[in-house]
Amino acid sequence: MIKSTLLASLFASMIGLGLVPAGAQTSFKAGVTRRLFVPAEPHEWRGDTKHALATTIWYPADAAAEEQPRVLGPPGNPLFESGHPAADAALASTPAQFPLIVLSHGIGGTAGSLAWLGTALARAGYVAAAVNHPGNNAINGYTVEGFTLWWDRARDLSAIIDSMLAEPIFTARIDPNRIGAAGFSLGGYTMIAIAGGITSRAHYREFCAPAQAEASCEAPPEFGDLRAKAKALADSDEEFRAALATDSRSYRDRRISAVFAMAPALGPALLPESLERIDIPVAIVAGAADAIAPIDSNARSYAAHIPGAELTIFPGAVGHYVFTVNCTEAGRATVPAMPRRTRCRPRRHSC
Repeated sequence: MIKSTLLASLFASMIGLGLVPAGAQTSFKAGVTRRLFVPAEPHEWRGDTKHALATTIWYPADAAAEEQPRVLGPPGNPLFESGHPAADAALASTPAQFPLIVLSHGIGGTAGSLAWLGTALARAGYVAAAVNHPGNNAINGYTVEGFTLWWDRARDLSAIIDSMLAEPIFTARIDPNRIGAAGFSLGGYTMIAIAGGITSRAHYREFCAPAQAEASCEAPPEFGDLRAKAKALADSDEEFRAALATDSRSYRDRRISAVFAMAPALGPALLPESLERIDIPVAIVAGAADAIAPIDSNARSYAAHIPGAELTIFPGAVGHYVFTVNCTEAGRATVPAMPRRTRCRPRRHSC
């Protein structure tokens, strides 16, 4: 139910912003494919040795495509449902061009965590491309740089736009004048950064200085000793110190004409005066019971400072992870064994 409402909000936002699918057809089959994009150097890889942006792409598929259920997790014991897209199917022949939406996952997550959204966008006539952010995804592993250089996620999305506009299959089929972005949690922060919000680590430290600072200031459970390791790396590595000093730059990508932030985090890390200068439409959604990114210092704060921002708060017990993929039965059965930030909710909530 929540995801249906969420999709309705997303599509209404995109349509209102001119990011509408072309043509009269309102429902396509969904295709999915994967690419390893290598952006022009230099790119900040944040300790990830792969030096490629692993990207999942959902797109409107040809009517003859054969859709199949897809799942995520260990072979033979999948934990998450990943929709029913057709792998490597032919792109729909019409219309001539589609809008592009780039997607950004939450902290420590993967592109696959937004499969529900990518599939739905493809069915509605969009091309959606989700990247595994270097050093901050559950497939290639975690690095100190990946968990501290948050603003470089916006650069990843800009590199994905470059790559999608040059990708042989998609280059002529994407309308460069209709590009948007959507993200969850730390990906929600990424939306605000790529829209023009300026990060300030000093501002964030000041907010988190009180002894009883809120959940937004806690070290992520995926990287519980992050602060100590980040300090040690900053003390010993000149390149990391230089990278940390790039926080206060603008990472605005002028090709993006609208953003959609789901349960955005790191509200206290962005300068309010920079939010007030954002000049593209921003839509924000969050759950009232979000204990990971409390809405007062995150979703509500963003909306209060961004001119014209649309804010939707889902009432009641709606929490943080309702915006990620749904669990399988096996996923729901493994609740005690899964980390706090990725475990499945056994009732009506998603993982």
